[in-house]
Amino acid sequence: MSTTTDPAAVEDTAAGPVKAAGRGPWRLVGERLWAQGSARFGLITVAVLVLAAALAGPLSSLGGWTPEEFDKRAIDPYMGGTPIGAFGGIGTRHWFGVEPGSGRDLFARVLHGGQVSLLIAFTATALVVIAGTLAGIVAGYFGGRVDAALSRLMDLTMSFPSLIFMIAMMSVAKDVNRILLMTLVIGLFGWPGIARVVRGQTLSLKHREYVEAAKVGGARSWRILTREILPNVSGPIIAYTTLLIPGMIATEAALSYLGVGVRPPTASWGQMIAESILHYETDPTYFLIPTVFLFIAVLAFTLLGDALRDILDPRGGRS
Repeated sequence: MSTTTDPAAVEDTAAGPVKAAGRGPWRLVGERLWAQGSARFGLITVAVLVLAAALAGPLSSLGGWTPEEFDKRAIDPYMGGTPIGAFGGIGTRHWFGVEPGSGRDLFARVLHGGQVSLLIAFTATALVVIAGTLAGIVAGYFGGRVDAALSRLMDLTMSFPSLIFMIAMMSVAKDVNRILLMTLVIGLFGWPGIARVVRGQTLSLKHREYVEAAKVGGARSWRILTREILPNVSGPIIAYTTLLIPGMIATEAALSYLGVGVRPPTASWGQMIAESILHYETDPTYFLIPTVFLFIAVLAFTLLGDALRDILDPRGGRS
């Protein structure tokens, strides 16, 4: 009795309706993604970044250095620890150069920094999506006082000065797991956006014929929510999730840049950019490398998310 949203059956804004004869819906979504140049770039780049972050340990060992290992031979002690050689010491010994003052290998630190940044972004996004989907689908389906209470909670959370609270919490909490705390703090303020999207979709679905038929058939509310409504809002949720990730990456980088995020010796892209400011005039390469990786990651996820939104939720993309 369930009628799920077929992503392949959504009207294409440029080419008309997509015909799904003989092919699964998600295969058609993949084909449409691959057909767009920007989406293809985003998909390939995201896959490479995720794979590099997952294999940060083995990949950094190929360069022969760990992210916390010092190489005093790569810096000039008489020049304030400036890397020896052009472009921050880039060469066969250190593929991305070294960190000024310490001689730590930038290739290893960028890989492990990406691992930390993406881990925080993915975990915080998962918390936001789970909490937001649950709140939105419950508010939209049950309505009444439940909807009013959850909607006011959404409004309160969205109106709260989240950045100031994040900075305060991260500054006060000292002897804690910084990665876990940052994930929880970032996720705490991100759920209302997706909750509103899911609530609106649920309001438009709860009076459909297949939902009414499930009620008449004696299905319980939980079964209706999970079997009838949730599959039909999965498209917008997936698209919104992909668009959330670049914001999470940027938020982690901003907090680390402000000195309240990941602490040394643990590396993250934001923390590396913050440290590189002190050496920008003498070693601009140290600033450019983590900045370029951060920019590429945010751009790739944004392009991929825009493409998924246009395919899975074209009406939302137009609004």
